[in-house]
Amino acid sequence: MKDYAAIKDGFDTGYADLSETIPDTAAAFGKLIEEATREGTLTVKTKELIAFAIAIAVRCDGCIAHHAQAVLHAGATRQEVAEMIGVAVLMGGGPSAVYGVEALRAFDAFNR
Repeated sequence: MKDYAAIKDGFDTGYADLSETIPDTAAAFGKLIEEATREGTLTVKTKELIAFAIAIAVRCDGCIAHHAQAVLHAGATRQEVAEMIGVAVLMGGGPSAVYGVEALRAFDAFNR
């Protein structure tokens, strides 16, 4: 089983280093994240569930780790995450089923 806390920490550390090297690009990306996930017509929770589903579809371990924690902090329940995984599997087939399992494990890892 993957250690999603370690995956997230590894990304955070690596991204901090990258941000020092390309600060303007990192700041622009940070602003995009802030704007895209801001509460609006869609709630932050809904936006994070969408991002989490996309992380499954593109099979990105770092994205799954990040959004597993973010969706938890946004107030999503395990059942909501499981139903979102069902939609991701619908759209992505077998590979999304494999990463859907990983996504639920990641959510559970941060929800201890």
